Amino acid sequence: MPARLLKAQLQHAPRLRRFGLGLLAAMITACSVGPDYRPPSPVTPAAFNNLDNGGKNRSASATLAALPDPSWWHSFNDPQLDSLIDRAIAGNINLQQAVLRIAGAREQTLQAGAAYLPSVQAKASAQREQLGLAGQLDSAHVDTSSVASLSPQAASALDTLTQPISLYQGSFDASWELDLWGKVRRSVEMAQAQSQASVEERNDALVSLEAEVARTYLQLRGAQTVAQTLRTQIDVAEQSLELTRSRQQHGLAPQYDVENAAAQLGSLRAQLPQYEAEQRQAMNGLAVLLGQPPGTLDNELRQDKPQPAVPAAVAVGVPSALARRRPDVRQAEANLHAATANIGVSVAQLFPDFSLTGQFGMRNTEADYLTHWSSHFYSYGPQVSLPIFQGGRLVSSVRLARVQQANAVLSYRQTVLTALQDVENALVSYRTDQQQVDGLEQAAASFQNAFNLSSESYRQGLTSFITMLDAQRQLAQARQQVAAARVQTGIDLVALYKALGGGWEPYTQVNLPKYPVFGPAETVAAGTQK
Repeated sequence: MPARLLKAQLQHAPRLRRFGLGLLAAMITACSVGPDYRPPSPVTPAAFNNLDNGGKNRSASATLAALPDPSWWHSFNDPQLDSLIDRAIAGNINLQQAVLRIAGAREQTLQAGAAYLPSVQAKASAQREQLGLAGQLDSAHVDTSSVASLSPQAASALDTLTQPISLYQGSFDASWELDLWGKVRRSVEMAQAQSQASVEERNDALVSLEAEVARTYLQLRGAQTVAQTLRTQIDVAEQSLELTRSRQQHGLAPQYDVENAAAQLGSLRAQLPQYEAEQRQAMNGLAVLLGQPPGTLDNELRQDKPQPAVPAAVAVGVPSALARRRPDVRQAEANLHAATANIGVSVAQLFPDFSLTGQFGMRNTEADYLTHWSSHFYSYGPQVSLPIFQGGRLVSSVRLARVQQANAVLSYRQTVLTALQDVENALVSYRTDQQQVDGLEQAAASFQNAFNLSSESYRQGLTSFITMLDAQRQLAQARQQVAAARVQTGIDLVALYKALGGGWEPYTQVNLPKYPVFGPAETVAAGTQK
């Protein structure tokens, strides 16, 4: 270290020590203006109003106030459904977009936290300058020749000042804004809350995705079940038509009965394409949910399989735990946290800003002399910026932040009420649709007995063909209604699970892409892991 540099540091040491102690005292006494966030305590009932413990003579599943299963889709006991949901979580495009929004929110948190630290910049420049001093001397009527004749040194200095020069400079500039009023702390707090809101948005998208896959899968199996029921009824109608033709050929039935039997068969066949179209649409929907082109899953899902049965009991928990489980409620709470922290940011803008600035560098007209200590320059010291008149902008910002925080409070309350309503409505639909299934199954059993009796009586000539045909039509309708009601019951259960907000807990860790690249040949591989 050069001797002059060491001497300069020793001369400034007491001053720097006093300044450091003052800075430390200011940082210790620093505070955060604005209100501190307190988690809300939503008012919820002790239990859901529409719980159903089931009955001894009923086969319907009960709804119990036990802890819900986070992996609720396993309750259907269908490995293919489990596989579809796992692949959808890994490949769904909307879910990947939600993951990227988390990545962006976390980068904003890092940017907000960077204000804690000093900023340092390095600069280097080389420029050619003409000061224009000769013109100023001429305008002042100064005789430069007489000045130059005084001494060779004066002549040399005058010549240097009136001629263009090259100026070389290199420097380091540093600044550090002291967070005395907590503006940076509140900004970081707000950014962290916004990042948490992005996480909850992704969790909500995950719950919706799981429910959509399960709902579409149940619709597929339901359409296959109804189509299979129709094919069975078509076989029965074909047998009835053959029987009626045989009786007509032997003079035991009129042609009118044959036409009615053919019309019944045609009516059943006409219904079949509708359910075949529903199967194709469901398979296409599942493929897109998995992030694949339509038709990709046709070979896997084309084979008819029975519709998954609902479980014997469904745990729904208690309303007080709903606010901690539903992602949309958690997101509303995170937004409330961010709005509360924003009040502190706006209030801190009303107070003075204290900054420490410093500059050190080398400057000379000759590049070879930049490394000489005699070419150095420096400056340092505190700066204070006090807002005096802003036309009411800062005060209005505080008022706006308080309005936004009040709106976030109401939004949180409304989200909780909506969550409770969703669960109650889903419980009602699930219970009543199970009751409908019970009634339709009993009716279908009675129609089956009626058809068997009327068919046997028609064979023996004891009843008319119209009676048997009517019994056959009623039986076909009853079986289709039973199948459709079972599909709706399964969909109601999926809606109940979605309303409860479960399904994101096994996937709390998010794989964030470090450098997402968007282009025609690139894909973003962002998913979740257990």
